[in-house]
Amino acid sequence: MAPGLGFSKWWAKDNSRKGTPVVVTMENPNYSVLEIDGPDEAFRPVDKDRGKNAKQYTWVLLLKAHRAVNCVSWVGNLMWALLGSVKKRLIFGEGVAMEESEKSGKSKLLFRLILTFLLMALSFLAFEVFAHLNGWHYFQNSSNNNNSLHILPNASEIKGLFHSVYVFWLEFRADYIAPLIVSLSNFCVALFLIQSLDRMILCLGCFWIKYKKVKPTVEKEPFKSNDLEGVGFDYPMVLVQIPMCNEKEVYEQSISAVCQLDWPKERLLIQVLDDSDDESIQWLIKAEVTKWSQKGVNIIYRHRLVRTGYKAGNLKSAMNCDYVKDYEYVAIFDADFQPNPDFLKLTVPHFKDNPELGLVQARWTFVNKDENLLTRLQNINLCFHFEVEQQVNGVFLNFFGFNGTAGVWRIKALEESGGWLERTTVEDMDIAVRAHLNGWKFIFVNDVKVLCELPESYEAYKKQQHRWHSGPMHLFRLCLPAIITSKVVQTNTNIHFFTLLLNSIHLLIVDFIFQITFFKKANLILLFFLLRKLILPFYSFTLFCIILPLTMFVPEAELPLWVICYVPVFMSFLNILPSPGSFPFIVPYLLFENTMSVTKFNAMISGLFKLGSSYEWVVTKKAGRSSESDLLAVEERESKAMNHHTQLLRGTSDSGLSELNKLKGHQEATPPKSPTKKTNKIFKKELTLAFLLLTAAFRSLLSAQGVHFYFLLFQGVTFLLVGLDLIGEQMS
Repeated sequence: MAPGLGFSKWWAKDNSRKGTPVVVTMENPNYSVLEIDGPDEAFRPVDKDRGKNAKQYTWVLLLKAHRAVNCVSWVGNLMWALLGSVKKRLIFGEGVAMEESEKSGKSKLLFRLILTFLLMALSFLAFEVFAHLNGWHYFQNSSNNNNSLHILPNASEIKGLFHSVYVFWLEFRADYIAPLIVSLSNFCVALFLIQSLDRMILCLGCFWIKYKKVKPTVEKEPFKSNDLEGVGFDYPMVLVQIPMCNEKEVYEQSISAVCQLDWPKERLLIQVLDDSDDESIQWLIKAEVTKWSQKGVNIIYRHRLVRTGYKAGNLKSAMNCDYVKDYEYVAIFDADFQPNPDFLKLTVPHFKDNPELGLVQARWTFVNKDENLLTRLQNINLCFHFEVEQQVNGVFLNFFGFNGTAGVWRIKALEESGGWLERTTVEDMDIAVRAHLNGWKFIFVNDVKVLCELPESYEAYKKQQHRWHSGPMHLFRLCLPAIITSKVVQTNTNIHFFTLLLNSIHLLIVDFIFQITFFKKANLILLFFLLRKLILPFYSFTLFCIILPLTMFVPEAELPLWVICYVPVFMSFLNILPSPGSFPFIVPYLLFENTMSVTKFNAMISGLFKLGSSYEWVVTKKAGRSSESDLLAVEERESKAMNHHTQLLRGTSDSGLSELNKLKGHQEATPPKSPTKKTNKIFKKELTLAFLLLTAAFRSLLSAQGVHFYFLLFQGVTFLLVGLDLIGEQMS
């Protein structure tokens, strides 16, 4: 239970039993000797027949005082360190910068709403503290249920104007405010339970896949070590695209990994699609492309003068090249992705003898998942996304959202679905939905993993999450009419229910059912968009960040304990199952997910109502990290490639040497830049919510609500740490 404010009465009552202190002087004292076997032995109750003296009591009190001082000292040091960080960022202003969206005037509506709730909470708190100090406890929480005991005073007992206002506020709160909060909280709890049920069904599906060992397989093994000339298999023409924009930290390792794919060189073309606006970065990427071109790799560098449509415009421009019509498949890798050499040999064979297959998606694995607390928490979310969501939807529905990278598309599927469109920032989800409506199937291969990098700073992670949650809502507005009016014949899925229908019902009736495509539309609208993209950020922000702190000031609408504690902990346990090594971080994960609900809710609203930030693309900053084993493998492969192409390098064309000479001259002419100082951001919405939750936690002391108090306290501290940018690395 949380500590109450009535501890002073208990303390006075306890001390009253001790009587008046007496000083006794002993001329020939008899001391009792105790044998202490452990640190707690001195605190055992002494037998009644055993002698007691003042010295024993003194030592016991000293030991207890020592323990209390140590505990207070530990808490004090912790608070002092936190206050020191706050002082450094707020008072001194060393390396502090305001959030860009706040400075530019965006997202001010949500901030003003949170600020309004904070001012209301402070006013209510002052009101309640004044009433508590005056002994006005007319509304008290019942220990048996969530309702409150309405005990109003008689008219003759009301004394003073302020007292009358307080009684009026209690009546107004119970009759008008509490029913509204209860209705909204019941609605959010219902959404919470529906979304939790969806998570449980996905986890059961994943368990079934693991138990039955279900996974996409290739009937034959077309690729063998002694079959490099394609005698047993006709190697298809594969196009590999690497879209990037100002990716100075990661371009080299990405190009290096893609150029070492184990595939016949004459049947592979690599496009480096550079949208960089920094000329120095362009020269660096050109030099890297030239180096691999001199080694015999079929690689092309493309740069657009006008960057329209962001990544979608870049891919669309590359697909319009005349030579693309000679290729059958296209593999896409973002600038920080490093596929293994056997990536194409593990993904492309799934297309053979499967003309309805449009996409093969591989899983991501992260080189810096243990870098800091922020990357560990991201790893939990993404492991659940791939291991559970992607795998279950791929096995049972043959559909999931394309992740934008580490996937292979059939070019025919892209063309028949309309190609890359520049209408949204989630072009990968856009093309996946349109291809699904056109009857194409998707396969997720969980065993094929591609190395990539997680954002290590909260600022970069927040901007990434804003794009990932505003884009789907913007896409939902655009795709909803097409989904409703779609009349495409639905292909057979792996659901056993439809398989039984095919075997038991007449073919004509089955064809009529599939013509309706009701199941496909319901899955897209209700599950894919509404439940997993809209409902999740809505209820998590509304329920845990707004309603819960308000119920501390409106005890008639108190949330039940299972909503605050049991269900969230159980769902966090399910989310963390795919990454069992992260179990020690289950509590920080739960608190951080509630903290991120502010960003996700803001992004969802901006995308749904097409606000200014809904079509905004900010490239995620990367550190360019690689694992030690990966670096050793790359170095070994490059050394072998250098020995194999020594003669080729001696006969390099003059154009390639001129490019390298230009790069060296450009680097020599450019003066060295002074190192940029790392700065911290201040996130106003998170800070305001931190003060709101901490205010509600202090209010809960008046009613001594245990779990509510600790949840609000820890959640408020989490918001404070995030708002002061004390999680993850700082940005430079």
